Amino acid sequence: MSEFDIISPEAIESGDATDAYFDRTTETLSHAGRNPHVVAEVTADQFPTGEFELLAGLKDAAHLLEGLPIDADALPEGTLFDGGPVCRIEGNYLDFARYETALLGFLSHASAVATNALRARRAAPESTVLSFGTRHVHPSIGAMVERSALIGGLDGISNVAAGEVLGREAGGTMPHALLICFGRGNQEDAWRAFDEAVDPDVPRVTLCDTYSDEVDEVLRAVETLGDDLDSVRLDTTGSRRGDFRHIVREVRWELDARGHGDVDVFVSGGIDPASIRHLRDTVDGFGVGGYVSNADPIDFALDIVEVDGEPAAKRGKLSGTKQVYRTDDGGHHVALADRGADGEALLEPLLRDGELVREFDIDAAADRALADAAHVGFPRE
Repeated sequence: MSEFDIISPEAIESGDATDAYFDRTTETLSHAGRNPHVVAEVTADQFPTGEFELLAGLKDAAHLLEGLPIDADALPEGTLFDGGPVCRIEGNYLDFARYETALLGFLSHASAVATNALRARRAAPESTVLSFGTRHVHPSIGAMVERSALIGGLDGISNVAAGEVLGREAGGTMPHALLICFGRGNQEDAWRAFDEAVDPDVPRVTLCDTYSDEVDEVLRAVETLGDDLDSVRLDTTGSRRGDFRHIVREVRWELDARGHGDVDVFVSGGIDPASIRHLRDTVDGFGVGGYVSNADPIDFALDIVEVDGEPAAKRGKLSGTKQVYRTDDGGHHVALADRGADGEALLEPLLRDGELVREFDIDAAADRALADAAHVGFPRE
């Protein structure tokens, strides 16, 4: 038994990370000698709803299916959707049946995180917005959270191990614990020790709300580090904030009054799009945690829509192979694939006979997400 409750990559790749009824299905169809050629689609909504969400997790999903004797098409990662399929699989059913559980998990959770990250990003397009949320989730999915946050347009991540997985450097400066370890009244000692110990390339960002008034600690940090100070961070506990906007404005005022207008103000702790919009004209950056990392997974389902060339679907689902389109006015349109429609077709080849025919790039997906958000008017407040 493993020390940690983590399903191994080997179990996922083998199809063992599945719901038990897919094992029963495989046994039953094999016993009956049935293995039809099917088309199956991953959807959250059958028709467009006007409520857009952002596709992420496709890299993991593609590698899950890679090597299976199937074809697959999908929206490009970083595309907004509000109905119709985001992914389509064609092949003999038993060749991919046991992978449904993991496939939906890869797409559902990552897309939700990326969607909330994009909401945060769009709330302050000109500000720095960082991902601080992996402490709220199981550590085994930290890289998924950080990758999805980047696809949603956030500027940086905090999880060291996730950064190693993604080839990105994690950022961060100091927690309250560092200040507390130096003791009440000794904040200057903590800031000075940090400045002396940490690599010069790390920004000098002091946490300024541990023991006393935010303005008091900010001005003490400026006196301690002088021109070396890049930013101050306010992470005041919600129960003690009062009018946080007023506090931030007061900090900004006192910095400006003393000739330190070049010191940036960064805020974190319980930040969401509403608080970002409320504060964005007074601060330079935000650390967003639980709002992004704790996003509720999108309720994707995988449904067979064609069997041996004939339309087929369960009650309440739309039969037939489909294509989705981005219309000129930013709409999302669903149509049968053999009928065509106006607009840009969004489902593109992902796998052909098990071979991956697409590359994945975080920056390209993030650029696509921001451009698509502007096109469709996301989010709609």
